[in-house]
Amino acid sequence: MLSLSPSRTLRNLMSCALLAASALAVHAQQIFRVTTIPEEAATEQVRKFTPIASYLEKALGMKVEFTPVSDYPAAVEALVNKKVDMVWFGGFTHVQAQIRSGGKIIPIAQREEDTKFQSVFIAKTDSGIKQLTDLKGKQISFGSQSSTSGHLMPRHFLLQAKLDPEKDFKRVAYSGAHDATIASVVSGKVEAAALDITVWKKFVGENKVDTKAVDVFYTTPPFFNYNWSVHADMPADLRAKVTKALLDLDPATAEGKEILQLNRATRYIPTSAENYKGIAAAGRSARLID
Repeated sequence: MLSLSPSRTLRNLMSCALLAASALAVHAQQIFRVTTIPEEAATEQVRKFTPIASYLEKALGMKVEFTPVSDYPAAVEALVNKKVDMVWFGGFTHVQAQIRSGGKIIPIAQREEDTKFQSVFIAKTDSGIKQLTDLKGKQISFGSQSSTSGHLMPRHFLLQAKLDPEKDFKRVAYSGAHDATIASVVSGKVEAAALDITVWKKFVGENKVDTKAVDVFYTTPPFFNYNWSVHADMPADLRAKVTKALLDLDPATAEGKEILQLNRATRYIPTSAENYKGIAAAGRSARLID
């Protein structure tokens, strides 16, 4: 019977442990984790982003998991702490993630629509609210406090119009998501609200809101908005593959058409951190970031 010395036995055990750890690490790297800011209900997020997860799985040759998070800050923390590999951010959550990470978040692609995004303000058509100044003394709802199109940019344009939400409105509410924002006006919980123009158009197109009862009374000037972001520590070759996969989505194919329609996009185009400097400036002027 072969006898091993204690030191050799220990070395063998350590080697086995290292091999096991290495195998686990390789296995972990085969799962590409994706999440998004919860701009709509979790069920809608899953419906919208499951097809793109399936597409990426084929393009990357690795398992892709899409998991909704509870709120906007959770999406920021997930990428900053590398709990996920890629996040669909709004412009403001991208800026927040950049600040939290010390500049380690890289935007890799955005929809063509995100180069000239807009927010809308809605109210009941019989409310007498026809312009921003009519909001004085009213109850108003934004979406999430971290939303670009549902809070930051509407607040930015209100301040430009010399309206301070905390001083000039009777009450300011935060619905948490764009679909909830629409519901808050329809139900009469608030008198007016601001939200993402593409969500509004989707609700109108699907006949989920009666524009004879509730409609847009103000549309903001354009601004940069959503993007897909990754952490700077992602291997460069993987980042390049993910970016290429997003940019290769083609509306002429059945799969590309489905994904782009669900994402309310004509196509994905390259983007850069430079595009979000205006969002950061708006955040500082609105006193939402330092």
